[in-house]
Amino acid sequence: MPARDLSGQRVAVVGASGALGSRIAQHLADHGARPLLVGRDEQRLRDTGLEAPVVVADLVDAGAGDQVAEAAQEHLGGLDGVVNAAGVAAFGALVDTPDEVIEEVFATNVIGPAFLLRRLLPLVQESQGFVVNLSAILAERPMAGMGAYSASKGALTALDRALATELRRAKVRVIDVRPPHTETGLVDRAIHGEAPKLPDGLEPDEVARRVVRAIAEDDSEVASDDFGG
Repeated sequence: MPARDLSGQRVAVVGASGALGSRIAQHLADHGARPLLVGRDEQRLRDTGLEAPVVVADLVDAGAGDQVAEAAQEHLGGLDGVVNAAGVAAFGALVDTPDEVIEEVFATNVIGPAFLLRRLLPLVQESQGFVVNLSAILAERPMAGMGAYSASKGALTALDRALATELRRAKVRVIDVRPPHTETGLVDRAIHGEAPKLPDGLEPDEVARRVVRAIAEDDSEVASDDFGG
């Protein structure tokens, strides 16, 4: 018997228009959860084929969390969990990376999630639910040519570890997920530079299944070594 029964769980999936977020939402639905799909591209959210409410919002907007909270209350009657699978990538030596690129990487990968959670945590605390942030192997093993990107993922993991302690008494589980390179197409959509040669990545479905399993088993983290491949 899993530690957390996902049937009926109300879960906001942020980045649900992306390759990984959409699959996480699908696997949650397959386990009986009730996802709320959040992303910037309404058509891609609709194209998931899930019968689920949709919120069109940009994670870097401080008001996105308010939109999600309102939609969760209106359509689901509350919120049991948040999965943040949104993010951007940038490559190149730090000296060659424009200021605005560094700013966007941190705005999307760190500041946006912090803004979002500030607004959603009251609902999650009420239900004694869970938070999942998709960090990356770079939080464990920063790479040259990925300085800003690595630092942003390291900061997100640090936020998760702090939140895990802050929210322990409220019985909210915070799960930091650090997958190896995954074939989501994010590398090809980098906002700056070209990625160095990377090994073949994991399939998004493999990562999505591991995320959903971590929620069901009430894990506190999923490190890069906890993935197959």
